[in-house]
Amino acid sequence: MAYSSSNHSQWQWKSTPDGEFLTCELLKDWCHGFFSVDFAGQSPFLLNKYLDESAQVFRLKQIHSNILFSTSAVEINKDEQGNMTYSQGDGIITEKAGESVWVASADCTPVLIADHTLGKVCAIHSGWRGTAANIVPDAIALFDKLGSKKEDLLFALGPAINGEVYQVDIPVALKVLSTIFEGAEQEILEQGYNSPHKVILADEQEGKVRLDVTQVIYAQIRQKGMDKEQIAIAPYCTYQTPERFFSYRRTHQKNVQWSGIISHSGR
Repeated sequence: MAYSSSNHSQWQWKSTPDGEFLTCELLKDWCHGFFSVDFAGQSPFLLNKYLDESAQVFRLKQIHSNILFSTSAVEINKDEQGNMTYSQGDGIITEKAGESVWVASADCTPVLIADHTLGKVCAIHSGWRGTAANIVPDAIALFDKLGSKKEDLLFALGPAINGEVYQVDIPVALKVLSTIFEGAEQEILEQGYNSPHKVILADEQEGKVRLDVTQVIYAQIRQKGMDKEQIAIAPYCTYQTPERFFSYRRTHQKNVQWSGIISHSGR
């Protein structure tokens, strides 16, 4: 599995009485975790206890968009039947210390971003649609608007489906690749095939390619001016690691794993 910025030493499994979750050395100054199948069925409101039960929890109804919320704009209510309802979007950025932001995934890439100086954080769900809509670059722009410096941002790209096993239609690949390459369709595909980061691979089926969404996100971040040392990619494929992670592409079941991070007051 050839991931740019993928380094096993940057990633550690943390044990609890209920199972293990994954952490990233880049984010060692923040309580955070990429949770595994060990925690199946537990919502962020329950998972928060493994990070810091005193933190205020925020989550969304994810819709494969590029919609980002600040924590004060997130609404959590109950409908007439008593079911919880949530604001619809795919990323949340904190406004103050002690806020816990969460996203769910099951092949899409969970992205946790932290500002090394200000202590604020963001959690993003980025599948191919969100990636094609530039949700992570939009989050970088939002951090900038809120006073962050690019050199202070850290990015942990969690477990997701690897490009070796993610077959998509060529039009889908083009929507995603056009965020990092320019030119006519064939030129974009050629740049993808020749990319050192293996953003796409050839597929034996006509009209298909293998797409690595995580590597496209990595390229998007680099093109926004971040150094490679500011980015870590989890060395796990959700599709190929059934003992650790759910994969919708593998089972076609709507199981998810949650990823979360808690803001602090900064330096």
